[in-house]
Amino acid sequence: MTVPHHALEITLIRPLSPAALHRAARVLPLAANHDATRVMALVHAKTAHQAIRRLRRHLASRLPIDVITTHYPDTDHKILLNVDLPSAAHAALTDAARRAAQPPEVFVEMALDRALAAYADQETDRLGLAVRQLLADANPAHLLSAVGHALTRLPEGPTP
Repeated sequence: MTVPHHALEITLIRPLSPAALHRAARVLPLAANHDATRVMALVHAKTAHQAIRRLRRHLASRLPIDVITTHYPDTDHKILLNVDLPSAAHAALTDAARRAAQPPEVFVEMALDRALAAYADQETDRLGLAVRQLLADANPAHLLSAVGHALTRLPEGPTP
């Protein structure tokens, strides 16, 4: 039986220096993004949970780790999130989960789901308002043509 590799992304509290990245990469092969605030690692483990624990155990003393996530969704289409909370925050979270009669993991998952749903609603409202403003000032046929033209163009770099 082969043990899979898990792609994990590490979000760092602060950018890494090239020397710090080199030292950490001696322990585990790593690939950093352009500004060394995110690092990717492939970790050999039976499960994603074990891979995250192994990564944290090997690199926590070498990197300013903020968050570890699985890079690919699991079979339930979820990304695992691993955050090492300060003890006071952990205690408050555990207490709130206990009051809600939920395990802390479920409590956090539901809170994140609610926050993401609220963000999606806010973004839909924001875009709806922008479209209504455009419709108030533009001919609908011209607006539709402009949207179609914009959607068919290849993405360009950021505009200043």
